[in-house]
Amino acid sequence: MKRVFSGVQPTGNLHIGNYLGALKQFVDLQNDNECIYCVVDMHSITVPQDPKELKKHTLDIAALYMAVGLDPKKSIIFAQSMVPGHAELNWVLTCNSYTGELSRMTQYKQKSKGEESAPTGLFMYPVLMAADILLYDTDIVPVGNDQKQHIELARDLATRVNNKYGKTFVVPEGKFMKAGARVMAMDDPTSKMSKSAPNEMSRISLLDEPSKIKKAIMRATTDSEGIVRFDIENKPGVSNLLSIYSAFSGKTIEQLEKDYEGQGYGALKKDLVEVTVDALAPIKANFNEIRESQELIDIMKDGAERANAIATPVMNRVKERFGLGL
Repeated sequence: MKRVFSGVQPTGNLHIGNYLGALKQFVDLQNDNECIYCVVDMHSITVPQDPKELKKHTLDIAALYMAVGLDPKKSIIFAQSMVPGHAELNWVLTCNSYTGELSRMTQYKQKSKGEESAPTGLFMYPVLMAADILLYDTDIVPVGNDQKQHIELARDLATRVNNKYGKTFVVPEGKFMKAGARVMAMDDPTSKMSKSAPNEMSRISLLDEPSKIKKAIMRATTDSEGIVRFDIENKPGVSNLLSIYSAFSGKTIEQLEKDYEGQGYGALKKDLVEVTVDALAPIKANFNEIRESQELIDIMKDGAERANAIATPVMNRVKERFGLGL
């Protein structure tokens, strides 16, 4: 079986874009692959965090992993900081990366734009991401298209080390989300839905109350044409609503266009509220059952042990290649 690795930062409640674009894919992959899914808490401290909130959010994400369908018997679930190899391999890869290639990272340029100085962790976190992946001899990395550049860096670092020190790492392949799984902001359908956007109504989070879901959908940006038609360029708002509807209902875009032919956006939005609330209800119920249980802690501790059992031989191989240790 192929080995899969991916991770999510513990920075607040995940939204439907995270779910449709990544988590659903995580669940599908666990049936035919060896899957390792990490809560990447070390990545989150590239910006200041409240320690208590960080621990809470780490458990929230782990509980959401299971609430959406990840099975700890099939997948390894743990927090990044629970396995020392992530930080250890990060340093080795840091010594084999260059400031030029890291300064070209699009996300770093966006996040540090206009700043005279930026946190070093923000600059270096693509190397930590590469370490996360390479630590487990990963074959497949399911991520969003916005992470393509970081996957390429992981591949470049693996190849660079392999060429210089002999076969050390598996060179991973990115598995990027399908077109149509990209969910845009409800208030600005030209921007991707984001956990950090200041407008609460710009996103639908997995644990939102039905009243909040309804408000976000009914206020969603559309256009003045009044025709339910999928056209991303000219009708991004309506197209976004149709994409979400299709993903949750299983109906094709073409079928939805026929269903709402001659009807206004109000009917589409009203039905989308019902479809979304129904889709998220079992996730929220599962989360509430798992979140405060001792089982969650036990699963994460067990996951860390299983992850460490894979990571340790890889780190031993790396140390041998680099002449580290005795």
